[in-house]
Amino acid sequence: MGRLLATISQTEDLCSLFQHTQQLLTASAGPRRAQASLVDCVMWISWWLWPLVAICAGDRFRDEAERIMRGTPVIDGHNDLPWQLLTRFNNQLQVEAANLTSLTHTHTNIPKLKAGFVGGQFWSAYTPCDTQNKDAVKRTLEQIDVIHRMCQMYPETFVCVTNSTGIRQAFQEGKIASLVGVEGGHSIDSSLGVLRTLYHLGMRYMTLTHSCNTPWADNWLVDTGEDKGESQGLSPFGQRVVKEMNRLGVIIDLAHVSVSTMKDALSLSKAPVLFSHSSAYSLCQHRRNVPDDVLQLVNQTGSLVMVNFYNDYVSCKKEATLSQVADHLDHIKKVAGAGAVGFGGDFDGVSRLPLGLEDVSKYPDLVAELLRRQWTEAEVRGVLANNLLRVFEAVERVSDHTQTPEEEPISLDKLQDSCRTNYGYSEAPSFHHQPRVLLASLTTVLLGLCLL
Repeated sequence: MGRLLATISQTEDLCSLFQHTQQLLTASAGPRRAQASLVDCVMWISWWLWPLVAICAGDRFRDEAERIMRGTPVIDGHNDLPWQLLTRFNNQLQVEAANLTSLTHTHTNIPKLKAGFVGGQFWSAYTPCDTQNKDAVKRTLEQIDVIHRMCQMYPETFVCVTNSTGIRQAFQEGKIASLVGVEGGHSIDSSLGVLRTLYHLGMRYMTLTHSCNTPWADNWLVDTGEDKGESQGLSPFGQRVVKEMNRLGVIIDLAHVSVSTMKDALSLSKAPVLFSHSSAYSLCQHRRNVPDDVLQLVNQTGSLVMVNFYNDYVSCKKEATLSQVADHLDHIKKVAGAGAVGFGGDFDGVSRLPLGLEDVSKYPDLVAELLRRQWTEAEVRGVLANNLLRVFEAVERVSDHTQTPEEEPISLDKLQDSCRTNYGYSEAPSFHHQPRVLLASLTTVLLGLCLL
C-alpha cells in the first residue's frame, strides 16, 4: 500500500497511474491473504482512476484537435452576430457595451472566436420575413454595412474577403476571414438587379428563402403544411435567379427551403450548393433538416451540408448534447460522404444550444469528439474548412462575368403592389409604355381627320 501511495504522489502523468496499478498486481508477493488484500486495494483505486484515465484520453483528443485547428481553423457557415448588433445596439458599434472584445450575453465575441479557432465566418445579413414587400432591401443593406464596419473597427481580428483566396490569406495572417451571407431571397425583392448589386457589395451566398415563400421559391413550412406551396419549388423566375447566381459566383444556400426547392436547385445549378445551417432529417424529423434522398443528391453534386447546432434541429427536443451533434455529422458523412460535411452553428441566431456547445469557443471539443470517433485527420480538416473551400472554388470556376446577365424580370402579377411602383412594366402609368393606348389615340385622331 505504501508503494502505491508513493507512486501516486511522485507520478506527474495521471494517465500512467492505471499502468502502475497493474505492475503492482504483477509484482505483489507474500502470504495469500496479504496479497488478496493488496489486490482488493489496487482494484478499488483502479476503479477510482478510470475517470482520470478518461480525462487523460479526452485531453489527448483535445490536444490533437487544437494541433489540427492551428493549421486548419474553422470556417463556420452561419453566425447571426450582426442581428444581435442590430437588435441590441441598433448597429451602433461604438457604443461601449457593443465592444466585441468584451461583448456579453451573446454566443460570439472576439475572445470566444479565438478560443474556438475560428478562422472564417459567413456573417448573416438577415432581415425577417415581415420586411418582405416593404423595406427588406434597405434592412439588408444595413446588415451588410455593419459586417463591413466590423472589419473596419477590428482590423487586427477581422478581414472582409470575397473569395477563397482571401480566406486562405486570412488564415496565413491569423485573422478571421469575414464573408457576407444574405439569409433569405426576400432580401432581393424579386429583382435580378438587386441580386447583382448585393454581389458587388460582397454577398457570396444567398439563402433562397427564409421561413416564408418568396414570389419565386417555396420555403420549408410548405412541407409542414403551415404555408401553401406557390411555386412548387422554383418558379421560372426562381430558375433565372439560380442561373444568375451561378454566373456571378454566389453560392446557392438551401437552408430554410422546401424539399422541392432543394431538388430543383440541386438539379439546375451548374456549381455545388450548400446548406449553411441544416442537420440530418433521419436523426431529427424536423423539416428544416435535410432528408437522405437529398443527401444523396448532395453527394452526386459535390455539395455541402453545414450542420446546425440548434437543439430543436439536433434532438427535436429542448435539450441536446455535443455527442448528438456529432451523430448528425456521422450520418451525413455516411450518406453523402466525408466531403459533404461542415459546421454551421447558427450561433446568436438560436435560443437553445447543446450541452458542450454553448458558444463559439467550444469547436475544439466537437473536433475532439470526431477524433474520438476515429475520423481521420483529412476528414477533420475537411469538416473544418477544406470542404467549404472546395465548394467555394468550384462556384468560382463556374462563374463567368463575360456571359450575358439574366435580364427578364419577374411577372408583375407575381408581385404584391401595395408598396411598389410599376415603372418598366407595360401596365405602368406612363404613356409611352402603353402601346394599346397609343394605338387607340392615333385611331381616334385619324378618324377625326377623315371626317373633316
